[in-house]
Amino acid sequence: MMILIHILIAFSSIFYTGFTFLFPSKQKLKIAYFLVASTLITGSYLLLTMPSHMVQTCITGLIYLGFVTLGIVLTQKKLAKKILE
Repeated sequence: MMILIHILIAFSSIFYTGFTFLFPSKQKLKIAYFLVASTLITGSYLLLTMPSHMVQTCITGLIYLGFVTLGIVLTQKKLAKKILE
């Protein structure tokens, strides 16, 4: 059950970060941060309780984190540019 929750949070995080990039706001960025943190917390819990696929899990987690971090950084830049105009 926890893995299903983790996957749902991760996918919603990816989609929400894309949505936030298209329509940036500070509040949406805070929600994106919360979703990323939730994904990392549930992923860490799963890794501690089921360490059998640790290497694959870590690689997948790093790819996810890199993708979402890129989206958040680009959104922050877009929002800062929008505020300065």
